[in-house]
Amino acid sequence: MLWQRIARPLLFLLPAEKAHYFSMGMFKVVFALGLGSLFRWRNKVKEPCLRTKVVGIEFQNPVGLAAGFDKDARWFPQLASLGFSHVEIGTITGQAQSGNPQPRLFRLPADQAIVNRMGFNNSGSDAVARRLSVTPKSQAADILGINIGKTKIVPVEDATQDYLISFERLFTYADYFTVNVSSPNTPGLRTLQNREPLIELLSKLIALNLELARDHQCARKPILLKIAPDVTEDQLSDIILILREVELDGVIATNTTIERSGLETPEGAVEAIGNGGLSGAPLTLRSREVVGKLYDQLKGDIPIVGVGGVMHGEDAWQMIRSGAALVQLYTGFIYGGPGTVRQMNHYIAAKLKQHGYQSVAEAVGSGRVGVGDVE
Repeated sequence: MLWQRIARPLLFLLPAEKAHYFSMGMFKVVFALGLGSLFRWRNKVKEPCLRTKVVGIEFQNPVGLAAGFDKDARWFPQLASLGFSHVEIGTITGQAQSGNPQPRLFRLPADQAIVNRMGFNNSGSDAVARRLSVTPKSQAADILGINIGKTKIVPVEDATQDYLISFERLFTYADYFTVNVSSPNTPGLRTLQNREPLIELLSKLIALNLELARDHQCARKPILLKIAPDVTEDQLSDIILILREVELDGVIATNTTIERSGLETPEGAVEAIGNGGLSGAPLTLRSREVVGKLYDQLKGDIPIVGVGGVMHGEDAWQMIRSGAALVQLYTGFIYGGPGTVRQMNHYIAAKLKQHGYQSVAEAVGSGRVGVGDVE
């Protein structure tokens, strides 16, 4: 209630990007005062049924923070204290870049949505690796995902090498990697979702992964692909074939959308914002639809992480029932506040018990036709 009635209205008086940095700055101050353990205690949901194993990793619960919130690996220890089982940082690029000109982040409160055209602003994989190297393991996220993408000035035909550079630099710090080929804010990036460039990119990353695992005498890192909600049926079919062909560990569905139909925000206000990826409640059904189609085709062989329009516990539950082994949120966290993850995990646990499931894994895909119950 404090968030909804006081904190959010005050923060929403600030421009969106300024509010983001201000709130996270204040959060770091709270941690510096030694209150981090209190947050961890308050937000941890101790329900055995929430534990789940995905891509070979044990997750305390199925709810994670999507990439885009902590773009530069500056706040992930603090964010992990809010109940997320995993925090995905990035998108990190091979070279440092400032991103697109401001303003580049906009709220659509009437739609519980956000439009961003940030443009992968980050300090580059070398600087992020140095930052991660001095973060004590005790302060880090329980599970750290690293989302990597293409540097804007790197030509699309040279994109693979840019990804490989970031992957190698960040290898020792990641619990898993996400390959972002679906942001609408980097020119030409989504062409990497096409068959030939995608096979080349994923195949070379997989080869490097095995090589680095041998060099470091450790297990290889799970690699997931993040796709757009705007893919055509043919593109989605190709992606599914590629996932199987290269034996990728997982897929994240979906990124932001370029679609603007059906919004409550006046059309003129939307047009004034301009280009960018839309996230939040307007994406709920489309993301769930893509997750369901992936699940129907992949038959559970390749796990799916559902993201896009996960605003409340019911959204997370329906995403799981549509086929997601894990869910992630970003916009739902901004609108719902610090208590969102705790509430979401309690809701999922209650639903699991209501339906007689002993684990999240038992519920995955249960809402697909002919698979499970229909509630």
